[in-house]
Amino acid sequence: MNLETVMQELDALGKERTKKIYLSNGAHEPLFGVATGQMKPIFRKIKRNQPLAEELYATGNYDAMYFAGVIADPEAMTAADFERWIDQAYFYMLSDYVVAVTLAETDIAQEVSDKWIASDIELKMSAGWSCYCWMLGNRPDSDFSEAKIDDMLGLVKNTIHDAPERAKYAMNNFIYTVGVSYQPLHDKAVEIAKEVGPVEVNRDSGKSKFLNASVNIQKAVEKGQIGFKRKYVRC
Repeated sequence: MNLETVMQELDALGKERTKKIYLSNGAHEPLFGVATGQMKPIFRKIKRNQPLAEELYATGNYDAMYFAGVIADPEAMTAADFERWIDQAYFYMLSDYVVAVTLAETDIAQEVSDKWIASDIELKMSAGWSCYCWMLGNRPDSDFSEAKIDDMLGLVKNTIHDAPERAKYAMNNFIYTVGVSYQPLHDKAVEIAKEVGPVEVNRDSGKSKFLNASVNIQKAVEKGQIGFKRKYVRC
């Protein structure tokens, strides 16, 4: 399959209702409105194909960009490639669920994520923290430096309430993910989550809501989910 045929197939799968949901979350035209599960049959025909992924991502069409992440070959991508992708990721569903997910399957994931977290650019920060969440939820605990993750929890505690909006979501999720999926620092994550308390988001829209990692970690404890690891990062 080539770019033209994939775009035709994605267009045929688009639904107006799904398109409206994506638009309400920050997507903009062009897009078709394809539910992610509907992409699986096309993936089975293509498998991994980095050149085609690059073509799809460059279209600027949200559904094509998302599907690019599905068929991307992460190990064929360099740090410069990921910089290009994050620069084109114009809202969080691309930064956190396409770029961060793809990066999480590479050997350079921590190095690139560390740089993004330190950038003070909202979607780079969000992608960096999200990438750690994807990694912690999939890789063995031994792949991470306990001291480093401990330092990162401290950074979240000290900066989350003043962080950019999308970074708040990802940082809150980082506390939760350490608490659930990284057993060496479960107790520390529980402690940090309590110290951080509820995190206010959407204040500027007049529809504030509060994120609470402490409550969600406790729910995971009650369900016996501590130590949970995903078999795969990408479905």
